[in-house]
Amino acid sequence: MNDTKTISTTELCWIVSGMDCAGCAAKIRNALERMPGVGEVRVSIISETLNLQLEESRTSRDKVEASVRKLGYDLTPAAADRAQPDAASQEHACCSADAQPTSGSASASAAHKHGHASAEGKQRWYRTAKGRFVLGTGLLLALAWTTKLAVSDAIAFWAFALATVIGVAPIARRAVAALRAGMPFTIEMLMTVAATGALLIGAAEEASLVVFLFAVGEALEGLAANRARAGIRALTALVPKTARLESDGGIVKVNADSLKVGQVVLVRPGDRIPADGEIIEGTSGIDESPVTGESVPVTKETGDAVFAASINTEGALRIRVTRAAADNTIARIIRLVEEAEASRAPTERFIDRFSRYYMPAIVGVAVLVALVPPLLYGQPWDTWTYRALALLLIGCPCALVISVPASIASALYAGTRRGLLMKGGAVIEAAAKTRWVAFDKTGTLTQGRPAVTDVVALAAGDAEVLRLAAGVEVGSSHPLAEALLAHVETEGIPVPAATGARALAGLGMEAEIEGERVGVGSPRFATQQGAMNTAAESAIAALENAGKTVVVVFRQGAPLGLIALRDEPRPDAAAAITELKSIGVQPLMLTGDNPRTAAAIADQLGLEYRASLMPDDKVAAVRELAAQGPIMMVGDGINDAPALAAAHVGIAMGSGTDVALETADGALLRNDVGDVAIKIRLARTTMTNIRQNVTLALGLKAVFLITTVLGFTGLWIAVLADTGATVLVTLNALRLLRFNPTELPPSMPRKSRTKDAAQRLASHEMR
Repeated sequence: MNDTKTISTTELCWIVSGMDCAGCAAKIRNALERMPGVGEVRVSIISETLNLQLEESRTSRDKVEASVRKLGYDLTPAAADRAQPDAASQEHACCSADAQPTSGSASASAAHKHGHASAEGKQRWYRTAKGRFVLGTGLLLALAWTTKLAVSDAIAFWAFALATVIGVAPIARRAVAALRAGMPFTIEMLMTVAATGALLIGAAEEASLVVFLFAVGEALEGLAANRARAGIRALTALVPKTARLESDGGIVKVNADSLKVGQVVLVRPGDRIPADGEIIEGTSGIDESPVTGESVPVTKETGDAVFAASINTEGALRIRVTRAAADNTIARIIRLVEEAEASRAPTERFIDRFSRYYMPAIVGVAVLVALVPPLLYGQPWDTWTYRALALLLIGCPCALVISVPASIASALYAGTRRGLLMKGGAVIEAAAKTRWVAFDKTGTLTQGRPAVTDVVALAAGDAEVLRLAAGVEVGSSHPLAEALLAHVETEGIPVPAATGARALAGLGMEAEIEGERVGVGSPRFATQQGAMNTAAESAIAALENAGKTVVVVFRQGAPLGLIALRDEPRPDAAAAITELKSIGVQPLMLTGDNPRTAAAIADQLGLEYRASLMPDDKVAAVRELAAQGPIMMVGDGINDAPALAAAHVGIAMGSGTDVALETADGALLRNDVGDVAIKIRLARTTMTNIRQNVTLALGLKAVFLITTVLGFTGLWIAVLADTGATVLVTLNALRLLRFNPTELPPSMPRKSRTKDAAQRLASHEMR
């Protein structure tokens, strides 16, 4: 008898307040990962959330909450939790739609989470805990200075000492909590040691000043973090709170969160669309800038999809809801950005590992500075102890630790505002190194709206060829099938019933119609089925030479006729290819279409191509190119998903299938091929920003380490060096929020700069 024990785990999610930088997240993560039964700890600074898996039989959630609170952070449950077997795969965020047991709870959780963040962000700085800490320590310091001026230095010493003790007490509590959690080398511990040591050697005035400057630095970090969170708060606020729902009693005003799939809403001119949906009546211009960043309204009519938060600029629309509030485009973007921000880039992981050795090394150097000169050379103990304490403060790696995540977070939001989604820092790093960009053809480089241009009858009339083809393709969502069905509907040809339909990836479809097996697909498919003759081959060659895609309709091993379709290149595709070349990236087209049609499109756009590729052939091509350098794959269909996954960076067009969007590492919500170059520019600019931050953090510390050991700078300069470096790094990272896609990345070859500027100017004039 096999007696297996099922371990029950619970997925928990909290809102955590008081986190300002990656160091805060690292403290929480490191403390919790040491606790038994705790796994998959994910901390997001921007969304202020903590997610983890917990075996409550080993550690209670109360102990988890107590551990976080001891570190100086407050937390409240953000969503309903659920118990599930350990063997089951867990979702990545308990606040996500998929992790909720009931409909509506996800949106409630999201509203709770972002509402909380919004409330925190709207607080005046002096009403926050860190703001009160600044005012309190500042008041104590001012009173001590007043005592020094009005009474005497001896009494002032005790006033400064009292100010130091009161100010350092909450810092010391957090330091002890971190020590108990197995983290002895924290900024709180260094501050506590430095302030206490300064009191012991008689430097009470500097000790109180150091505590005050530390409080100011924490408050500034909080302000910077709130500014970074503003992007998410603004995005969430774009979705209207109410909707006009059609019901039996007329139009009813309801909460947008309560809308269900299939319901119909009325959207008046000037209103924001309350949910993702499909227009069932009306035509209007839709401003999609909240979602895609494109400010020019797009005309949409019956049958077109619309996004939540978009603005209806002209006529009234009736819209059928296609996604619940928890799964609309805005909610998915927010989840993607939050998950991306919580994931760590390779550079960030390296710096985390580096800081684990760096901190003990700095403490060791400080100990040597305090002991060696007095013991070996008879130097004054108080002088070298003072310098050692200053060294401890300068050595704190706060600025270094936040140098990468601050830049990554800013880049994610800068991209999101322009419809450029990237799933984390690892994607940004890989995109910055891109040397090849492989494009799918249909729906990516072309408009994805092919139209029937020719019908060639071979063994049946035109109408019969179209009728049978439509019967086979009626269940397909492929762009060629949709074009064929639209043409048949326009011609008024009845579509016969089909059974046993079967799709063959990269080849075509077949089904049984009126008792006979009918195939519709590529010339390769027809050849494999023995349904090709000389007349068909000759006609196919002529059509393909004209840049058209040919579909063969066959039955019982004989071709009945040919249907030719043509899909025109996107208007922006040629300029996008030129732009990629100008920044040193080589574009390439990978398509399952025939070589002649592929050549016609490739020649128009000016790029290399590989044709007649099955899905596994695309994967092989991507892997072959990857051996020559980092490659980005851009596609939009189900057939592209394997190649997207195989590339260093997979990018899905915003109009692509859900499979492509889920598989990809990012998306282009505007469906603009030119955004590929902008995404690479943003990634390169971000990596430059990260290098600047690391240089700034290490450079300032190196300078002040030397000046402190030599006695030129003291404790208050030391804390300014640490706090100042942290603030400068954060402010430098926030510059990415003003990213200008027309600026040339630093890595662009000099010889292409003038040419690139001229091309951008010409492109702008054409628009």
